[in-house]
Amino acid sequence: MNIQEYQGVYVFVQQVDGKVAGVSHELLGKGKELAQKMGTQVTAVLLGSGVAGLAGDLASYGADRIVLVDNPDLKLYSTRPYAYAMCSVIEKYKPAVVLYGATAIGRDLAPRVAARIRTGLTADCTKLDVADDGTKNLQMTRPAFGGNIMATIICPDYRPQMATVRPGVMQKIKPVAGAKAPVEKLDVVIPESEKDVQ
Repeated sequence: MNIQEYQGVYVFVQQVDGKVAGVSHELLGKGKELAQKMGTQVTAVLLGSGVAGLAGDLASYGADRIVLVDNPDLKLYSTRPYAYAMCSVIEKYKPAVVLYGATAIGRDLAPRVAARIRTGLTADCTKLDVADDGTKNLQMTRPAFGGNIMATIICPDYRPQMATVRPGVMQKIKPVAGAKAPVEKLDVVIPESEKDVQ
């Protein structure tokens, strides 16, 4: 794996019925901060059906760019179609970091994506930072041993570096009214084998 090929901080945007989860706004703000430390951009990954109208909202919370996968098979959250779509985004764009909210959806989706693309995942993070040793490794801090210690974990040999982050831990940035970000549409065809049985 050539780690240098992997660039950018990507945030999985959790939306249900066209409403963005608050943790996604929090992660866009934190992602922007991490991206600046890494000298790159933060990209919002928006999966769903008929959700292109959310792009302005994501830009106002810090997204420099939006990757949109608009597909009727993604109208409602379902593990396998969403995992397939997310892996397609990662395989095409090669992000250095991917962040998910530690919600029911994020905790279901992130480990499946990590397993499919063979990378690490740090769950339930309460702090994220970038190593200042020139490696640009993501430092992911989470409680361990029943919360008695805080463990900081890095993933030096695999990309993307992936983490789920607890809602309410990262501070939302103040939204910038009228902010715009380019939207790149990625066509993903969900194979029948990845769809739920009807």
